[in-house]
Amino acid sequence: MKISIKKYLLLLAIGFSALAIKAQDEPMSFSLYQATQFAMENSYILHNTRQDIEIAQKQVWETISTGLPQVSGTMDYTKNISAAKSPFPVALIPKEYWPELGIPDDTPPDGTYPISFMQKYNSSYGIGVTQQIFDGSWIVGISSAELYVDLSKQAHEKTEIDIRDAVYQAYYMVLISQRYKTVMEENLANTKRLHEETKIYYQNGFREEQDVDQLKILLGNAQNEVIHSERELSIAKTVLKYAMGYNLDTEIDLTDSLEIFVLPLVQELNTFTFDFNNHIDYRLAVSNFQFSNKILQLEKVAYLPKLNGFYNYGKLTFTNNANVFKEDWYKSSVIGIQATLPIFNSGQKRSRVQQARIELDKAETDRRYTEITLQKNYLTASAEMRTARERFLNDQENRDLAKRILDKTQIKFNNGMVSSVELTQQETQYINAFQALVGSTMSLLEADLKLKKAVGAL
Repeated sequence: MKISIKKYLLLLAIGFSALAIKAQDEPMSFSLYQATQFAMENSYILHNTRQDIEIAQKQVWETISTGLPQVSGTMDYTKNISAAKSPFPVALIPKEYWPELGIPDDTPPDGTYPISFMQKYNSSYGIGVTQQIFDGSWIVGISSAELYVDLSKQAHEKTEIDIRDAVYQAYYMVLISQRYKTVMEENLANTKRLHEETKIYYQNGFREEQDVDQLKILLGNAQNEVIHSERELSIAKTVLKYAMGYNLDTEIDLTDSLEIFVLPLVQELNTFTFDFNNHIDYRLAVSNFQFSNKILQLEKVAYLPKLNGFYNYGKLTFTNNANVFKEDWYKSSVIGIQATLPIFNSGQKRSRVQQARIELDKAETDRRYTEITLQKNYLTASAEMRTARERFLNDQENRDLAKRILDKTQIKFNNGMVSSVELTQQETQYINAFQALVGSTMSLLEADLKLKKAVGAL
């Protein structure tokens, strides 16, 4: 059977659509760098900040265009339905025109009669050109608009930093959750093995029933920890996908290991130098100060005169004929210069200048306050980094000790040297130690991010 070309193309389109949908559902693998780049390209928030930059750039041209020639055209067509009339002495009108004007024959020679001097139709068209010659606010406005573009770009950069920080934290949390889940699964497997072995020993009379019950409790706790770790991992992945702008219904895999982020921090390989100019918050404060200074200049130049040139050209006609295009048109043109000089406005401009000075002083205060705040944040972040490193090393050592104690206790339990109660205690101690290590690992990574943000290196 032959298939028509239209049907073939339709089937082909459906096939490609199915492949595209399948491709979207397939899990993707990301390193931390790739996850960050994905977020930079797909973040809804960054999309809007990029739009803000484009709007600011358009506003620059909008400001520039106000100082360029402005051309406008006009056209009108008017019909006088009831033309205005005014009394007029009939003695000035020849008698032969009276019938045409509707003047009664019995009108006294020294009387008046209401007459309209307007034509029934009139029309005109024209073109006007204006050119700004001097306006101080235009000059200041251009530089202010360019500064506004810089502010928009800096706001976009700050948003990028915030999103990068969110992706980093979420990525770290997924790695830690994966590690915790793996350890809990290993612990569950060991507990299952011990439980089965103890049951066999009990059936052969080498163990008490209490030991079997105690290990059953351990097994239940281990199963709960695995379930908890799975849910924590699922939540962490959801947070990561949300921070990246990734499809929440599609699985995601991570390619980086936890060690490549933790080891440099433990070995103190990352060193930073603090400089105000590297921090986005300080650069924003400086830009805000510069913008406030431009506003002050804008208010000051309002005292200066404005000078504009203009040229107008047009034609007009008056007739009693509705078709005005058959009539004569009379042209007119004018060229000139207009100067506007503010003389007195009851102190309005002075008040605006004073307000702008106050805003400038506030902006300078904010800039100095930002300097102090950033310095404080750097010193605090450095101290927290040292504390987090020491805590991590201590928790890591405690975890290793708890693991060795647990392994030895399990061997002793198998040989009947310790009770199941002591084994339970050591199992709980190991889980607590590992949970503490998980918390200190995340604290260490967060302290590193906080330090990077404090020095403007994120």
